[in-house]
Amino acid sequence: MNPDVYLAAAVAELTVALLLLPRLAIGPSVSDRVVALNTASTQAALAVLFYSAYADRTIYLDVAVWLVSFSYLGAIVWARFLERGLL
Repeated sequence: MNPDVYLAAAVAELTVALLLLPRLAIGPSVSDRVVALNTASTQAALAVLFYSAYADRTIYLDVAVWLVSFSYLGAIVWARFLERGLL
């Protein structure tokens, strides 16, 4: 596959992540902000993944896996706070 396709996909994923920033900043509720943060971090991880394929560097795969893992754990922690009514 043409490497430029990977670069275009990475830029597209970053664009989607940037579009989520207003929802993250002024979301009407805390739940909306948590979902926006989780989605933006997932999009950022996908961007890193596509950039890894574009640059043909496997070291970035570790960064993407780390980012997705901590995003998932963060969403769980925020959900627990919301469930207990601490926010």
